Parts: sequence; C-alpha cells; structure tokens
Amino acid sequence: MSTAQDSVGLVGVLGGMGPLATIDFMHKVIAATDATRDQDHVPLLVASIPQMPDRGAAFRGDGPSPLAAMVANGVRLRAAGARLIVMPCNTAHLWFEALQGALDLPMLHLVDAAIDAAVESIGNDATLGLLCTDATLASGLYVKRAPQIEWVVPTRAEMQEQVMPGIAAVKAGELARGSELLAHAALALAQRGAQALLLGCTEVPLVLGPHNAPLPVIDATAALARRVVAWSVAQRERVAALSPG
Repeated sequence: MSTAQDSVGLVGVLGGMGPLATIDFMHKVIAATDATRDQDHVPLLVASIPQMPDRGAAFRGDGPSPLAAMVANGVRLRAAGARLIVMPCNTAHLWFEALQGALDLPMLHLVDAAIDAAVESIGNDATLGLLCTDATLASGLYVKRAPQIEWVVPTRAEMQEQVMPGIAAVKAGELARGSELLAHAALALAQRGAQALLLGCTEVPLVLGPHNAPLPVIDATAALARRVVAWSVAQRERVAALSPG
C-alpha cells in the first residue's frame, strides 16, 4: 500500500495497447528525465494488459467497447496510488473523456501533446503528414483537433496495403516488415507535399524515425513522455518546497 509521500508525482500508465508501445513510452519517459540517480526518475505504475478489446474493431462496430476494461485497469492504478493517468495509445483516446469521467483523476491527452509538439516544431502553416490507425484517421481524432493544420493523410489503398499491415506487423513482432511498409507510406505522404510526419500510432515510432523516414518526424509517444516528466517533476518540487527543513 502506497503512502501519501510515495504517491507524489506518481503516474499511472494504462498500457498494453500494445505491449511494445508501452515499453517504448517508458523508455522515452526515462530519456526525457534529467536524472543523475534512480531517485530523480519519474515514478510509474504500469498496467500493461493486452487483453483489452481491440479499439479499432470497437470503433467500426465489429467488437465490444474497451471502455469497461480501461476503467477497471485505471481503477487499479488509482487504488495503487497513481495521481495522473496516461495512455500510450492514440486510438484509445476515442474513449478519453468517458474514461477520465469514470476515474475522476487528471489525465494527459496524447493527441494534444503531439499536436502541440508539431506546431512548436513546424508551425501552424506547414503541411503535416499523418500516420495512424484507420480508426484514428476515420474518427478525425487528429484532424478535427487541429483544423488549422494542412493535413496530408494516406489514401484508402495506402491504409489497406501499407499502414494497417505495417502496424499489424509491429504488433506481431515483425519489425523489419513493419518498417518497410510504413516507410513506403511515409514516402507517399512526402511525395504529396507533407513537410513533416506526425507518428500518430504508438507502434509506428518503433520502426520509423529520423534514421529512415523521408521527412522530419513528430513522435506522439515522445511528446506525451515529455509532458509526463514535466508534470511529475513539478508535483515533487512543489511538495519538496513545502516540506520543513
């Protein structure tokens, strides 16, 4: 059982969507932290439960909603002392408001973090390519939240032949195949005028990045990680400043 002091700055990670993406997020939290010893790092509680219903299938009406499972895992994190909840999965944010209402805890929005990072990097006037799941694209999760950006998105054929198979390959551990497919999709966006790429599925940056992308990339996972670090450090510094001695 955690104490009040243990819970200061404690972040609950609602993960497993998918497992590799969750590990990648944790790594990026560590990389974003200015630390010289263990105790400087962000305290994380991680629920990596891959058995939650598929988010894309639920959006399409082909499967059950993941909300009940997400709430159950979020409640476990809250009971263990988490004071903030984050989800390193873009498509899961289709249920963000409902989940936050059920948990009654602050949450950081992955899509907002990514869009802010994109605007900071390339400005509002640049043309931004988007690589994401079909559900994220069809729902307008990114495009509707940032209508001021000129978006270039994959065609239906590119989604069916490259993006979704590439994401599925990453989830299956076939990283070379995923890299090949997603790099082709990225090149198509570059050829249609994108000036940078927003990696809007947390599987994508596992195989596509500055080393092999045809354009500069904005990594949504890394953007969320930076916000988590800033939140946790601020909480711990606030408590330290109020502590006697």
